[in-house]
Formats: sequence, structure tokens, C-alpha cells
Amino acid sequence: MKPVRARPAWRRPPIFPILVIWAVLTLLLLLFAPIPARLMGQAASPTMQEIETTVTWFTGLSAPVAALVWAILLYSAFRWRHRGSEPPMEDGYPLRDNRRVFTVWLLGSGVLCLVLLVWGLVVIAPRTAEANPAQEPIVVDVTGQQWAWSFTYPDEGNKDSSDLYLPVGQTVAFRVTSKDVVHSFWLVQLGIKVDANPGETTVATVRPTQIGTFQVRCADLCGLYHSYMQTTVHVVSEADFNAWLQHPAETSS
Repeated sequence: MKPVRARPAWRRPPIFPILVIWAVLTLLLLLFAPIPARLMGQAASPTMQEIETTVTWFTGLSAPVAALVWAILLYSAFRWRHRGSEPPMEDGYPLRDNRRVFTVWLLGSGVLCLVLLVWGLVVIAPRTAEANPAQEPIVVDVTGQQWAWSFTYPDEGNKDSSDLYLPVGQTVAFRVTSKDVVHSFWLVQLGIKVDANPGETTVATVRPTQIGTFQVRCADLCGLYHSYMQTTVHVVSEADFNAWLQHPAETSS
């Protein structure tokens, strides 16, 4: 009679049922990964497209970690739950003394943090500036104050507008500042969010790729009427933009 071989450790409880729960939850979370980016709305610039891609990838990369935490939590709640009116006689096994668990968790977390760092340095950072060397960007001075945005086009005779007008397909350089407190200039669908600081000027660039009407908001709590500090950005064709520059008073609000 052949001796019965003991099952490997990973095939025995509690490891195997936790692995099964982990695999199911990971699959469900990976199916969910594209949804957050879709909820962010239409991407109207390469910057916003890159943000949505990053959100999708980071959601997918975090899925196995979140699933592992939930798998252990679910298994513990149903399998190791103490039953009875009296407190348990002894504490559970301390995982911090398990070198294997500690090592795997530490290495896994370190690898994920390294991926985030490399992604930020290699993928996102080089694409934050979208300026085309062969094309001079359109300069727009953005000024925040309680509780409104104002836009000035210095290369177009310092024309002012309370709505933001941009030509599609052309690089725009925003010079952002504030008259009073700290605001945050947020072009929602274009993926630009930069602080407007009193006495300082911050430059951000973007290239709109979709014609349409989008939102400008303040993303910093700046006072009583912070929620009303929003306006509209109109991305139009180059011909319509030039026409607007000639008759700004007719289309500005």
C-alpha cells in the first residue's frame, strides 16, 4: 500500500480557500477597472486621456492587493469568528511573527510602490508639457478671485473674458495666479488642475482635441461661495476662435 502524501501547504486550509476567494475577487475587480475612467467623462485633451489611462492601470494593479485583504477578511469573518457569549480563551495567531507572510507582503508592497514611482517618472511627467516646438502656444492669463475666474489674452490686445475660449488642436499656455486666497484652476475634461496662488504665477499647458463646451471649476475650498466659482470653457474651431477674438463682447458672459 502506497503511503498517502500530505497535500502541499497551499492546498490546505486556510491558504487554499483564501486563494480561491482572492482569485474570484481579483477577477471581479479587474472587470471593474475601466469603470472609474469612464465615470470621469469625456477626455478632451491628450492630458486627460493619459489621466484616464493611468486611473485604469492603477485600478487594475491595485485589484490583487485589495482582493487579498478582502479575501482574508471574509474568510476570517466566517471561518474564525468566535461564537458564544463568552470572550475567546486566547488570541488568534499573530501574523506579524510569520516571516513568510511578512516577507511576501513587504516585497509585494515594495514592488507596487516601485511601479507607481516609475510610472510617474517615465510615463506621466514627460507628457505634462504638450507644447509643440514648431508652434507658439496661445497664452491665456488666468486670474482667480472670490468667487470668479477671469481670462486675459495678452497676445490679442489683453482682451478679457469671463468664459474661456480655446481653439481646437492648438497648444495653450495658462499663466495662473490669484488676487486674494489660494484657488485651484481645474479644467475638468481637459485634465488640468493647478493652484492659483496670490503673488505667484504658475504655468500649465494643454492641447484641446475635442470641440465642445466643458467645465472650469475651483478645486480648493476658497470661502463661502466656493461652489459657485465655476464657468465654461468653449473649445471651438480656429475660424470661430478668430471670429470670437474680433467680437469678444458679443459672446462673453
